Amino acid sequence: MSTDAVFYQAAALCLTYPDDDFIARLPLLREAAPQLREFTDHAAVTPPQELAAHYVQVFDFKNRHSLYLSWWHDGDTRRRGMSLVRFKDVYKAYGMEFTGEELPDFLPAVLEFTARTGNTDLLTEHRDCLSELRRRLADFGTPYACVLDAVCAALPTARTGARR
Repeated sequence: MSTDAVFYQAAALCLTYPDDDFIARLPLLREAAPQLREFTDHAAVTPPQELAAHYVQVFDFKNRHSLYLSWWHDGDTRRRGMSLVRFKDVYKAYGMEFTGEELPDFLPAVLEFTARTGNTDLLTEHRDCLSELRRRLADFGTPYACVLDAVCAALPTARTGARR
């Protein structure tokens, strides 16, 4: 797995609900992705219940910090359905079928897709959304802003192109 792939996979894990598996992987995440060390250091010293409560407070109560990329473009409109289909089509073009519990535009799922394929198109297409989410997380004062800082900094300036 390339360094970029490891980073994107680690970022995906950092943006998922901090369950026992996440806590167990923290030392590995810290070493594997130094770009995320500010967040992983914080997570390592925060009691698991507090970390979980903070995740819920940040991501689960309002769309203000939505991890669903199509929400940033389409809101809760009918257009969003077509955007979700497009995410699934991109996954399918790489021989991957999205079967997750979350919607296909869930940022950790997109980061995992990027880690597995090296294709950053979905992320770069949503660069403005990611920047706005990063700004809102920073304004909220959450350590999750550090993860978005690292993701935005890692994005290439040009699209990588989809394999067809």
